[in-house]
Amino acid sequence: MKKGSTIIVALLIILPSCTDNKKPATSDQNNTAKETTAVTKKKTIVFYGNSLTAGYGVSPSEAFPAIIQKRIDSLGLPYQVVNAGVSGETSSGGKTRIDWILREPVDIFVLELGANDGLRGTPLSETKKNLQDIIDKVKAKYPDTKLVFAGMEIPPNMGQAYTTEFRNIYTDLAAKNKMTLIPFLLKVSVVNQSLTRQMVFIQQLKAIL
Repeated sequence: MKKGSTIIVALLIILPSCTDNKKPATSDQNNTAKETTAVTKKKTIVFYGNSLTAGYGVSPSEAFPAIIQKRIDSLGLPYQVVNAGVSGETSSGGKTRIDWILREPVDIFVLELGANDGLRGTPLSETKKNLQDIIDKVKAKYPDTKLVFAGMEIPPNMGQAYTTEFRNIYTDLAAKNKMTLIPFLLKVSVVNQSLTRQMVFIQQLKAIL
């Protein structure tokens, strides 16, 4: 399954809970509603991440947030997607710029950061703290925002302990903050690959992050 499809499934679980539930309207109310609908502001989904979100190496229309916007539009759902991805972004960089992103209301926040930290060997406690700080800022500014966490994994050359603890960052924070978790955004298994395939995967991952 492509990463765009994976996130679409996660969002389709969340979107109904973000939609206002209203009782059937009367005839007069329907007329008023028609006039109001034309100017109703769409709810916002922010994708906050690194090159995977930004769409490094592909056209803007091929970045997965744009693909998700097309799917949302095809379903007639009142949501607009904001691509807040930055190539090369780390959890530290994401923490630094989150306040600027939160100047506008956010209804669904999809967090996709941490992979660059792992590839650089950043202390895991630091990565975890930065990600939690980002989550805390979103929750403090917009308490009703639905949160989605796009998990990542790193190649095993970093050592079993590091790769396992890195993976656990996402499951731990998702559980702690009651976030919808996408276990592994890229859906690529690196557990039992040959050394050659591991090196190819590392190079590909570095190229897109």
